[in-house]
Amino acid sequence: MEFGYFTLSDNHYENNTRSANQFVSDILDEALHAEQVGFHSAWIGEHHFNSLGVLSCPDLVLANLAARTKRIRLAPAVTVLPLHHPIRVAEQWATLDLLSNGRVDWAAGRGYDRREYEPFRVDFDDNQAIFEEGMEVVRRLWSAGGERISHHGKHYHFDNVRITPQPVQKPIPAFVASFSKPSIELAARLGCGVVVAPFAAVMTFGGLKQVAELYHAMCAKYGTKPGRLMCSYFTHFADTKEQEAAQRARQIRYYRECVIPALPGDPKTAPPSYRYFVDMVDRLGKVRPEDLTENSVLLGTAQQIIDTLKKVEAAGFSEVILYFNVGLKPHQQVKDEMARFSEQVAPAFRRKAA
Repeated sequence: MEFGYFTLSDNHYENNTRSANQFVSDILDEALHAEQVGFHSAWIGEHHFNSLGVLSCPDLVLANLAARTKRIRLAPAVTVLPLHHPIRVAEQWATLDLLSNGRVDWAAGRGYDRREYEPFRVDFDDNQAIFEEGMEVVRRLWSAGGERISHHGKHYHFDNVRITPQPVQKPIPAFVASFSKPSIELAARLGCGVVVAPFAAVMTFGGLKQVAELYHAMCAKYGTKPGRLMCSYFTHFADTKEQEAAQRARQIRYYRECVIPALPGDPKTAPPSYRYFVDMVDRLGKVRPEDLTENSVLLGTAQQIIDTLKKVEAAGFSEVILYFNVGLKPHQQVKDEMARFSEQVAPAFRRKAA
């Protein structure tokens, strides 16, 4: 199983003195550190207007990272596809794939915050249909081999378009971020991999194993080859009761000050395709520090984290992306925990030489 660095650039905390500019600089430094300590990938989220995160252009940060690294894979987590024209998205990530010599993994999703949609004048209530059509357009443009294609759908219309440059990878590995059954079905139909959050997987499906079973059943239904299964985990080391209490409080603060205000949790305004978030917001609002389990966080000693990840591996997941810089965790502490993970946890998952 592989491990990656992951961030949503959350900075929406009460009495927070850390500027958005400083946090973006910290994130770039942490992503560079990820290659230095042996991580497989770096996944950087897209958020607008400080609704939750402060990093609006993961493609530019990853391009900078590509120029300064040689091995680490580069990925958005995720491209909020309905906010962008799919032709432009296909061009941008194909270009980064070329510049990085084929190191792009591309993940897309709908997002979940209406406030990010309104200034772009994109219909939040219809974003499932916009997202699905956009995914098909991006994948077609990448697989056309330089040939011109036309598309006439409900949301996008064009004739005789080809993108340049072409991606190095054929195809670029593509993933759908999933909180719901329709997203998993879309990933299976398009032959994409899936990225899920364990806490959402438990609330929606019952657990990671159930996600894997549903995804493979959907792939069989559509006759597509299953892609990679990935999940994200909030990650906190703690060796004493005092450290554990501080890390649990940090995670609860993140839920209450960053996540809940951003999610469509009001049953009066949540679109039908987001109804599952209503229950999720209700549960997160009631969660206590002692309620944080391996279903939502990696928290504890190195051995405790290994034990949880062994269960993730057994469920069929091939990569876990690790969210260290959550809850205003200090930048140096983030880097120290990344190095500790690489030294004390990752070796338990390395393949033995033949």
